[in-house]
Amino acid sequence: MNIAILSRAEQLYSTQSLLKAGEVQNHDIEIIDPTYCNLMIVNNKAVVQYHDQIIDDLDAIIPRIGASNTYRGASIVRHFESMDVFSIASSQGIVNSRDKWTCFQILAQNQIAMPKTTLGSYPYLDAFVKDFEDKPIIIKILEGTHGQGVILCENHKNALATAQTLQAAKVRFVIQEFIAEAQGTDIRAFVINGQVVAAIQRQSKDGDFRSNLHQGGSANSIQLSNTEKQLAVATAKALNLQVCGVDMLSSKRGPLVLEVNSTPGLEGIQTATGIDVAGKIIAFIEQQKK
Repeated sequence: MNIAILSRAEQLYSTQSLLKAGEVQNHDIEIIDPTYCNLMIVNNKAVVQYHDQIIDDLDAIIPRIGASNTYRGASIVRHFESMDVFSIASSQGIVNSRDKWTCFQILAQNQIAMPKTTLGSYPYLDAFVKDFEDKPIIIKILEGTHGQGVILCENHKNALATAQTLQAAKVRFVIQEFIAEAQGTDIRAFVINGQVVAAIQRQSKDGDFRSNLHQGGSANSIQLSNTEKQLAVATAKALNLQVCGVDMLSSKRGPLVLEVNSTPGLEGIQTATGIDVAGKIIAFIEQQKK
């Protein structure tokens, strides 16, 4: 098959891992930098031009779309979809998962368990912060990734000052309850085609509450409970994502979904588990194209 990885960074671990996994299975696999994709509609048909060549021979694409490039990246995926090219992540799934509030709304519609969350609405900001009483809360920028734009506020006064600062800067955010019993750990479940293929528990570094590996956290392989597996799979289904990473917290009332990543990194989970997740993604594409 002809498979393209949409990635702006050829040297990244995830991109190289997928490239090698495709080559092992004797696929013609290439890396396409979406920056150089020109999207056109010619004679009522979608056309993608890469540099000076028309791309018309792909069977599947693997989007590796960065958060700073969501709109254009999703548009490129949508163009390929209209050309009947299979994508492991739907364009709408990418868009829905990137905006945290949109993501939470869709999950709520599907009764997915989550921490209590409020959109940072400007006119009644003080009242919305007070709704969390004087307990620690989390403030999250809507389009932050890798733990960036996630702020722990210890009390109402600190939370209100932070929220007002973001409001003045015209930054969109959500307010979320802090799950203290998680103790700086979370779970990343990697879902492919309705099954959890690998899972890790991430632990924050000393002095930080964020467990993201990009923020210095550590990871180890774990076996999920049936409840955690079912929650991860239901989350992926709700967002129309056949391949994704689902981040969950353990709480007194059971596992809760924190975030969904439509282009999850492979280095942390493959290194910690020893599972060839990239190979499983290629196998999934093969299954879909049979």
